[in-house]
Formats: sequence, C-alpha cells, structure tokens
Amino acid sequence: MSETCSSPWLTIVGIGEDGLAGLSEASRNALERAEMVFGGERHLKLASVDSRGKPWPVPFDAACVLAHRGRPTAVLASGDPFWHGAGGSLAAQLGPDEWIAHPSPSTFSLAAARLGWPLESTVCIGLHAAPFERLVPLLGRGAHVICLVRDAKAASDLASWLTARGFGASRLRTLSALGGPRESVSESRAESYAVGDAISPLALAIEADGASGLPRASGLSDDLFQHDGQITKRPIRALALSALAPRPGERLWDIGAGSGSISIEWALTGGRAVAIEVREDRVVNIRANAEAFGLTHRITVVAGSAPAALVSLDKPDAVFIGGGLDAAMFDAVWKLATDGARLVVHGVTLETEALLSELQQRHGGELMRIDIAHAAPLGRYRSWEASRPVVQWSVVK
Repeated sequence: MSETCSSPWLTIVGIGEDGLAGLSEASRNALERAEMVFGGERHLKLASVDSRGKPWPVPFDAACVLAHRGRPTAVLASGDPFWHGAGGSLAAQLGPDEWIAHPSPSTFSLAAARLGWPLESTVCIGLHAAPFERLVPLLGRGAHVICLVRDAKAASDLASWLTARGFGASRLRTLSALGGPRESVSESRAESYAVGDAISPLALAIEADGASGLPRASGLSDDLFQHDGQITKRPIRALALSALAPRPGERLWDIGAGSGSISIEWALTGGRAVAIEVREDRVVNIRANAEAFGLTHRITVVAGSAPAALVSLDKPDAVFIGGGLDAAMFDAVWKLATDGARLVVHGVTLETEALLSELQQRHGGELMRIDIAHAAPLGRYRSWEASRPVVQWSVVK
C-alpha cells in the first residue's frame, strides 16, 4: 500500500516547446515549490530549472522519483504525460491523493491540429522504443497514423520500412518541434523520403496508400505465416476463432500452438495469448510470426508441453487445443480454467473424436464435424479434393 499524504507531494507537469510561457500558473508554482525536479534534459532546459533539476535515468525508472516520496517534487514530461509519457508509470505506483497532473497539448494533438485530422479517427502510436512492425495491424489504404519517432534517422528508416511493404505511395508529413519557435512541417512520399534536419520532438504523419493492409476478418491466408505445415488452415482457423470469440484484453491459452496462427489472430483483436509449444523449431516459427505481425507485446511463447507448462500461467478467458487432446490433458485444463472460460478443441483421429463425443455428453457445448474440399486438377479436368475431416468441440465452463 502507498503512503497517504494530506496534499499531493508530486506534481506531473506537461511542458511544450514554448517552455515556461506555455505553462499554467499552477504548473509554474509547482515547479517553484519543488525541492527536486525530474525530467529529460530537454524538458529541464525548456523549464529553465536550476540546480534542483535531475535528468531521467536511461532507461526510465520511476524509483528515483519514489525515493522522494512525501517531499515536494515535480516531474516534467512532454505535452500530455499520460499519452506515451511518464504519467501512467508513476500513477500506477502511487495513491490517488499523492499526485496531481497539469497536462499540456500532446504532440499528437498539435500534429492533428496542423493537419486538420480528427483525432478520434486517427491512430496515434509511439515508436521510440517499439518495432515498426507495430504498424502492421494498423495500416491500410486511407489510414491516418501519427507516429512519434526518436530522430530524423528513425523517420527515414520508417519511410524505407513502409516502402518495402508496399506503402511507398503513402503521403508523409514530418512534424518537428511543434508548438515552439523551431517548429517545422515538411511533406513527401515514403518512397522518395530524404533525411532532413528535423529535430525532436519528432512526429511522422502517415496517410497510407499502396498496399491494402491486413483483412479485418478471421482466417488470414496461410501464406502470411512461417510454418512447417503444422498450421490450423485458414477456413478451419476462421471457425475456431469464431467459437473462441476473442475480445480486447482477454487472455488465450493456445496449446500445441504449431505456427502460432491462432494466437496471432487472437492478438490482432486486442487480446493477449500464451502460445505453448514443445518443439523448439516451431517455437522459433511462433516467435518469428509474432515479430512479423508486430505482436511480441501481446504474445508470450512458452516452450513446453501441457499440462505441466500451464500450472504457473495466469488464468485464461479462452483455451484452444489444436490436437493431441487426451483425458488427462482435458482434466488438467478443465481444472485450471476459471468458470466462464471458453474451450475449443479440434480433433482429427477417431480416438479424439470419441473422447470429444463423450466430453460433449458430459459437459454440453457444441460438437461439429467440418468437411472441406477444394477444387484440384484431375487429368484434363477438375475434381473435389477432400481435406481430412476435423471435429470441433466448443464449450463454456
């Protein structure tokens, strides 16, 4: 539990490129009262902080601020401290009566105002320390995205990344030091982007054009995944995801994950997935797919076998078992899952089909046999080529 204070000891101040002139009276008073002022070197210079100023440690660590608990302390952050800033990290470790915040317009707000883009329909993302692949689920023709980037080289690298992925026709605006005397805005296409003298804080606004981006429906093409043939095929995957019913913020256990395709599509909806796979070569594929889709922050890969690998995991909202179910594994998963968890199991063998039939009689749910055939050449003609039937059992505990 955090200590309680009669009045907030910590003031989190958002500062813009206009420095002290742009701060409210409350923000300036808090800076004057503070025994210690933390911030980036740029922030401290903008606020003309004297010897009380202390630059952030790199990487950022809130412990230096918390060490001054109970004493008048101020923190300087860019614009809105609660939008890709230090505010959230600090507030999570403090009681509500310990801190107060005075935000300024964020770089996102300033960029949208310069461009005339409605913020509610613009994707805003920080790429200071995140891979460009985080953009993969967000890009599509006509998408408006504002990215915070570290420096001019990062902006150039991002333009090259966009071009390599088919978005070279995208219109880019480089917005530098918005809100201050050094502000500048320039425009080009991603494919012809040239490194300029843009200075931080730096934003790159993308009006995406070129490639069509990822479909929003379940059942992505198998060709988008790195796999060794062990993959839940597109139409079967779409049916599995429909039964799993992913929702933002929910957690999936993907047992025997293979290529991780179920985990990938679950995470694309805003959920988190734990992909459990015993084979090391397939673990490599899962990690590569998570990186390619920009989802390493949403997918945890566990190298191990169920049920032993499940015991220490956080409880799931849904569980997918793509094959290999036996009575012992079911009993373990059923015991570990919380009430209301959704379980979807696929089986291709007669033995698994018999087990699923028995479990459906015992626990209810829906049992479905999926037979799919694709048109394929047969001499000079075509014929239906049947895939191996899959039995799907879905149930809510």
